[in-house]
Amino acid sequence: MAAHVSAHHLITASRVKGSSVFNQAGERIGHVEDLSIHKASGQVVYALMSFGGFLGIGERLHPLPWSMLEYDLGKDGYVVALEKSQLEAAPSLDRQDLEELGAGDSWRTKLFDYYGRYGAVPYI
Repeated sequence: MAAHVSAHHLITASRVKGSSVFNQAGERIGHVEDLSIHKASGQVVYALMSFGGFLGIGERLHPLPWSMLEYDLGKDGYVVALEKSQLEAAPSLDRQDLEELGAGDSWRTKLFDYYGRYGAVPYI
């Protein structure tokens, strides 16, 4: 992704997709594969992180609460106060199971049981 510094605070979803995610030490730990957006409110709920598989094979998506990401202008990417090992241990799903993410409270509960210990607040 080419570095592009913008003078405003808005970004298109297509530009967020592919954005690098760094830990607080500045190490790249993955990228945003996609976003999960609440249909009614339009609020971004999860960044779907990807850092596994080869050419899409064996890749797992790790829904990370959007509230845990902070944009870093200098890195032109997002920073999360977690290590890659903590993200890898989080609940994840295959791409074909993605529809399950918003179907009921099961995934919401799993994710906030896990990320709540790191300060994430459940979305409404």
